[in-house]
Amino acid sequence: MTRADEPLVIRGKTIKNRITMAPTVKFDYAGADAMATDKHVEHYRERAEGGAGLICVEATAVAPGGRFGFSHMGLWDDSQIEGHKRIVDAVRPYGPVILVQLNHTGGITNPAVGEPVGPSEMEGRGGAVARPLSTEEIPAMQRMFIDAAVRAKKAGYDGVQLHCCHGYLINQFECEKTNRRTDAYGGSPENRARFASEIIREIRRLCGEDFLISVRTVGADPDLESAMLIAEEYIRSGCDLLQVSDGITPPDASLLKEGEPFNITCALGVRFHEHFAGRIPVSCVNGIVTPEEVRYLLENDLTDLVDLGRAVLADPAFPKAVLEGSDYVKCFGCKSCQYGPRMPHTCPAEAVRKKAGK
Repeated sequence: MTRADEPLVIRGKTIKNRITMAPTVKFDYAGADAMATDKHVEHYRERAEGGAGLICVEATAVAPGGRFGFSHMGLWDDSQIEGHKRIVDAVRPYGPVILVQLNHTGGITNPAVGEPVGPSEMEGRGGAVARPLSTEEIPAMQRMFIDAAVRAKKAGYDGVQLHCCHGYLINQFECEKTNRRTDAYGGSPENRARFASEIIREIRRLCGEDFLISVRTVGADPDLESAMLIAEEYIRSGCDLLQVSDGITPPDASLLKEGEPFNITCALGVRFHEHFAGRIPVSCVNGIVTPEEVRYLLENDLTDLVDLGRAVLADPAFPKAVLEGSDYVKCFGCKSCQYGPRMPHTCPAEAVRKKAGK
């Protein structure tokens, strides 16, 4: 049985408990310069004070032309390092391991900020058609992720997470639906994983053996077996932690076994943990909003870590509720999360906390 307060050591970094904060973008915090702001600093400081053992800072663009929009934080230029250092410095006193998630939106890039490009021609946003990257262009695109990781290390992060799911560029390379290439980056699962695998190896070479590399990977895209083969390539390349989520292809509903008290996305993480147990830590995510759910997953050895989004957005002190049994404000379960693209943020749980002076 794994306890929620049990530490986990990865690459010499001690994660003080099994509760992690998922990368959730704050769409209206950054300006067009993509710099980290005071809002970012305070947001992550509050979640660190709340007790999370690991914090993964939101999806951060590796190129100005690979953003959701103009209010998307970036790490493509040295001038952006100082803002990220402020986040790290605010979080560090509370003792969590801190990563930053690196992302490029690829074929679904907002056309207002850059040209949509992907592994193959694909439908983009607003009727745009993404242009396929040539074989000669791929190294330059990979270099953007690698250079951002080097900047992350300079900012003081313990490591990085590659965003390899949710339909963005790396996921587009992984998925047969969006990757119809016939070169070394298309075809077999091993080839479809090559784009990110090469990035992982170069990050390891440049950032060192003590730099933690996490991958937020797909649980079934297009199926569980293919997703696990892709993950195998990431592990061989030097990945230290798998955080399992959704991809482009909806997962087979049968992957959620009858009677399991969690949703299909969380079930994908459980299936990965069953497969990779003892080889690499695996984290589950999605729809986990009560202390009882966190403890169930851990104490039944269904996962190594529980990754929380809405629960710690609703109340930064939610980890303490798991660890100490303290009171917390529960996520209201809004159909569209009020910390999402809608602006300004109007999370009702946050309003309850402020009214109570928390």
